[in-house]
Amino acid sequence: MKLSDSNLINDLQTKGMRLVDPRAGHESRRGGAGPSDHKAVTINGVTVMVPVHTAPAFESPFLVDAPDDDGHSRVTRDGAEVAKIRFPNRPRFYDLTTADGVPYSHIAVLHSRNVLATTVLQTCIRYESRKKTCKFCAIGQSLAAGRTVAHKTPAQLAEVAKAAVELDAVEHMVMTTGTPAGDDRGAAVLAESARAIKAAVNIPIQGQCEPPADDAWHQRMFDAGIDTLGMHLETVTSEVRADVMPGKASVPLEKYFSSFEAAVKVFGRGQVSTYILAGLGDTAEAILEVSEKLCAMGVYPFVVPFVPISGTPLESHPAPKSEFMVSVLKPLGQMIVKAGMKSEDIKAGCGRCGACSALSTYEKLRAS
Repeated sequence: MKLSDSNLINDLQTKGMRLVDPRAGHESRRGGAGPSDHKAVTINGVTVMVPVHTAPAFESPFLVDAPDDDGHSRVTRDGAEVAKIRFPNRPRFYDLTTADGVPYSHIAVLHSRNVLATTVLQTCIRYESRKKTCKFCAIGQSLAAGRTVAHKTPAQLAEVAKAAVELDAVEHMVMTTGTPAGDDRGAAVLAESARAIKAAVNIPIQGQCEPPADDAWHQRMFDAGIDTLGMHLETVTSEVRADVMPGKASVPLEKYFSSFEAAVKVFGRGQVSTYILAGLGDTAEAILEVSEKLCAMGVYPFVVPFVPISGTPLESHPAPKSEFMVSVLKPLGQMIVKAGMKSEDIKAGCGRCGACSALSTYEKLRAS
């Protein structure tokens, strides 16, 4: 991986891209949890998620031609070719429906090219209140649009996961969830789901939830078949947390860090991660300072550029500059390697996938 490749990915993820043929490639992700308003593209062997339906993308300097006969598309900037990309094929499991008549794509979707992702509970106690909602979140959009169901049952998830592995060579799975009422904060429904999936198919699973009140849930999730755990800070300073996600900020940073410590004892170093959205007000220095603390604990800090999603309170908030992302990701990549953690060593989840950030490509660069 060359520095120029990492910087190009950074540019595409912060600026987005415009499509000559919006129908090119498989379906883009719109609304919902996770990387929304994106398309997956493969650049020089690396598959990444790039915004296509966001305000910055509509004005992006990057224009993508329709695919040629070999399936490649030219990416140009100011008329000059900067890369050739491919769109992953539409997954075959999307053509199926569950035994109870629900389209498989309403239960789980393909992220990147080999990752199955689902939001087990498509409702959230934070999202239901304007005073509590995370201002970047679109978890309710896909439900309102009829593209998913509110609660995916363990049987449905197991059926779809088995088909995705067998038909589309999916290699690992991400299960996130809206936060329900109750002190387990989603850990119970994740454990129940993982147990059913692992009984049907051998696939590594990442569970994602807010820190449970009782740390005993870490062991319960692990015993149920969850291989890696994500507990997402999103932002790292108290001021930004209170402004951007007032409901979630009610769980203090101290609880996150005590829960990280407990989780690493169960899942192991590098198998616990957190998602940090760069560009919402935290400085590069603040992100790196917290990331250094996380690395020392054995927690993988997956830093991604904030992407403004249509229909959310932050839909007009600017994406971070690519220079800002380089100032974070380049030193962070080396920090992670120095701590003995690499994305490729994570068993499952966002960090292993790496498609929403150029971080993993900076891990592969030699320290300057």
